[in-house]
Amino acid sequence: MRSKALRRQLLSLAQAGVAGSRETIDEQIDHLLAEMLDETPITAPALLPIDEVDPNQRIVVTGIGLVTPFGVGIEPFWSGLIEGRSAVSRIVRFDTSEFACQIAGQVEDFEPREFIEAKDARRMSRSSQFAVAAARMAIDHADLEIHAGNCDDIGVYVACGSTSLPETEQAVETLLNKGPMRISPLYIPSALPNMPSCQVAIQLGLYGYNSTIATACAASAQAIGEAAAIIRRGDAEVMLAGGTDASISRLALGSFSVMRALSTRNDEPERASRPFDAQRDGFVASEGAGVLVLERLSHAHQRDARVYAELLGYGGSCDAYHVTAPDPTGRSAARAMRRALANARVDPQQVDYINAHATSTVAGDIAETIAIKQVFDEYAYSIPVSSTKSMTGHLTGSAGVVEAAAVILALNHSILPPTINQEFPDPQCDLDYIPNMARQSDAQIAMSNSFGFGGVNAVLIFKRHDQ
Repeated sequence: MRSKALRRQLLSLAQAGVAGSRETIDEQIDHLLAEMLDETPITAPALLPIDEVDPNQRIVVTGIGLVTPFGVGIEPFWSGLIEGRSAVSRIVRFDTSEFACQIAGQVEDFEPREFIEAKDARRMSRSSQFAVAAARMAIDHADLEIHAGNCDDIGVYVACGSTSLPETEQAVETLLNKGPMRISPLYIPSALPNMPSCQVAIQLGLYGYNSTIATACAASAQAIGEAAAIIRRGDAEVMLAGGTDASISRLALGSFSVMRALSTRNDEPERASRPFDAQRDGFVASEGAGVLVLERLSHAHQRDARVYAELLGYGGSCDAYHVTAPDPTGRSAARAMRRALANARVDPQQVDYINAHATSTVAGDIAETIAIKQVFDEYAYSIPVSSTKSMTGHLTGSAGVVEAAAVILALNHSILPPTINQEFPDPQCDLDYIPNMARQSDAQIAMSNSFGFGGVNAVLIFKRHDQ
């Protein structure tokens, strides 16, 4: 069985013909052989039934808050996913006529004053506004009351993919056209990468642990994993963890366009994001935010909170390969998956669903498919895999938490979201990608992959929690 999986992976690699730091395909094959056959395995601790793990060490999700291109809140997001709709549209907030890509996943009809006082909202970046809105919704969803007795023990870990690009663009225009003394004094305080986390704390009155992480597209998945560790080591009772990104701007669109990273299917925005499809031509940039409420299972029981899922495991790695391209062998992405499985005390055959990172780039989707096969061997062909980016586009710094929310909702509703725009099969992407229509499933355990520029990989594993 293992030899068949190895043969398929080597064939996929040979067909890809991807040029990299190794000069020949033979060297790439040798590298993959060494990875699969000679690597010291990552071993899990002795497996215990999950119910026997110390409840003070079990981390659960009790609240979800979302701002996505589908709208504000859980309901528009989830209904969009299970209906297989695209949230991608033509950009209207600025003139895109000179740009190769003219489409994005945009948050429409967002009114910050529904969540923030007007004066405070004007002093924030759009990404901070998204973060505060998502945090407030997550707190409400968790039925978590913040008061003098607990506000010191509630922390915030909101990630971002980049600094506030629209605000930076505006500041540079002011500098060039009006001079340095006309730059807004609010620019720096609004644009610093830690400001979304800090603004959440300021707005909600949270005095606990506060930090951020900026690891591109892996950032919010890492924030969730690190927030769980913060709770386990006793530095917080509750963590608001997630990410935010509001980078739809001329600066971002132009930069990604000249990299040839974006889809240029401008006349059919809803068909532009097509992970694993043979006609994919790049990702679609999107904006939004997501926040999860994390706490110990014992703490959730003490306050009689509803538990939506348990965070079983978290693993990470780095490709150390290229600033934007994935390692075509998939070895480090596979290592992150193995580490998450070991941390979760879960065997690969126990995973019922994978929410793939798959962004709709040619190299990335192939590399992730190869990595999944390395970890799951023949079982890879039995696991449903989907990319919700086919519907939302790529929310970069908030992609990990938004996709974690999709996984949690899928486990709770027993429905797996599809990968839409599956029209032309790619022979190098040959797994079950849940094409075009959502699927009923009694999935219990699911994996969520997030891979970022620079080669940062983060993997989360969730389990459905029966009340």
